[in-house]
Amino acid sequence: MIEPEISTIKPQPADKKKIFKIWWVAGILALVTAAEFYVALQFPESWKGFKIFLFIGMTFIKAGYIVMEFMHLGHEQKSLMWTILIPTAFVVWLLGALFIQADAIYHAIYG
Repeated sequence: MIEPEISTIKPQPADKKKIFKIWWVAGILALVTAAEFYVALQFPESWKGFKIFLFIGMTFIKAGYIVMEFMHLGHEQKSLMWTILIPTAFVVWLLGALFIQADAIYHAIYG
């Protein structure tokens, strides 16, 4: 005969502070995303360069906020935070510069 399994695991009460923090972060990210949609749909196409600049900036804001909250980097020493974020920003800038340069070379050769 099979005996019923007895579990010694006790359910933990929900940590309301952590749940609120997750919803708060999700709300901030949703607001920034809504701002991106507003810029995409309401700004004229003649402002294309400005729109791209805003999208990149808002993407950096969202990425930095995610890193600070979910990877707990915002609660570390500021020197550690800057040691991680500054080289990352330079690598992203380098990739952008390389793409711009490659596009210019492509159009110079192939018209």
